[in-house]
Amino acid sequence: MSTLSGAFYPKLDEKGRIILPAKLREYFVNGLVMTRGQDGCLLVFTAAAFELRAEALALAPLTNLEARNYVRMFMSGAHSETPDKQGRVTIPVALRQYATLTRELTVIGAGNHAEIWDAAAWSKFESSQEFSYSSLAQEVIPGII
Repeated sequence: MSTLSGAFYPKLDEKGRIILPAKLREYFVNGLVMTRGQDGCLLVFTAAAFELRAEALALAPLTNLEARNYVRMFMSGAHSETPDKQGRVTIPVALRQYATLTRELTVIGAGNHAEIWDAAAWSKFESSQEFSYSSLAQEVIPGII
């Protein structure tokens, strides 16, 4: 599997569907799982990648409140979907509300998953991160950049 990268700007239709960007469509052709992310976005994994994440989360200690709450939010928001022939997937109402999605979206490739953002929220987030992105590059991944 290839690494997901890039930013794309699909529109949400009146039925709550988006057409997956062509560059990402092949990655999710056999299905995907979307769930709540952080920072106001939705996370989109292949079914296999989601299963690996779920297995890792199953190891979280039940005695830890933060771990329980994270697992609850992550797993209860999970929705499986297989793209139709046009590459469309439906984003459930609850997830659209969680991410405050409007018609204008931004879908980004984020390595091993994609993220779905409301376009205005992504723009605001991206702008707010420019300074820290530039200044932290050496600390986050030393020797790479």
